[in-house]
Amino acid sequence: MTAARLLTLAIVLVVLALGGTVLEQIAKPVWTEARARQPALRLDSSMAAAGQGVTLALLGGFRALVADAVWVRMYVQWENHDLPGVETLIRLVTAIDPRPVYFWLNGARIVAYDLTSWRIMMAGGYDTTPEGVQTRIGHEQAGLALRQLDAAMTFHPQNADLWIERANIQLNRLGDPAAAAESYRRAYEQPNAPYYAARLHAELLKRLNRKKEALDWLKKVYAQLPPNDESAQPELILERIRELERDLNVPAEQVIRK
Repeated sequence: MTAARLLTLAIVLVVLALGGTVLEQIAKPVWTEARARQPALRLDSSMAAAGQGVTLALLGGFRALVADAVWVRMYVQWENHDLPGVETLIRLVTAIDPRPVYFWLNGARIVAYDLTSWRIMMAGGYDTTPEGVQTRIGHEQAGLALRQLDAAMTFHPQNADLWIERANIQLNRLGDPAAAAESYRRAYEQPNAPYYAARLHAELLKRLNRKKEALDWLKKVYAQLPPNDESAQPELILERIRELERDLNVPAEQVIRK
């Protein structure tokens, strides 16, 4: 093994060790050898006491490389359905490098969907595990995924994709259309948000029988649409406005004009 590869491996192991996880006994000899090859890595006890923050500062330009390596390792564990290993590595990769939204989004999806399925299979499978148990497992995993997205938003506070993923989990895993509607609204309010987030917010308001709110929302969105952006789909939004106006028996003089 080359000195560079040995150093990278040592850094990954030390991040795990200082993070309070496993591999302490494995990391120690590798780290000792790496420090012997690289004197700059000889930390004194006061630096070691600083924990993970020191380690991440030490990574410097290695941060993205190490995070990518951990993500690849996570997929190996994912293929083996190693639930605790996958959970640990998903948390670790975002601790090492929280900058890529990709890690946060896909980590949350794995926690919400894949780990739910694995836990149900471990409990006996979909055919034999009681429905109530399946629901409880799904809700537990959804809660963990939402906490993952909450953490992501501290690093990416204006990212629409994180709000959309939150809405998807609230709708599809928790069965909470009201919470999902709010998250789609928050998504649309972020810079460069996709227009479909606004339409989904309105559709969920309709499902919740909050049709007046849906109509007011769509009229507001319609008035703000750029005139030359086909992705905004103004005709579709206008069609949905018309449907709501008919459902609510809006007087002719109050009907929106194109």
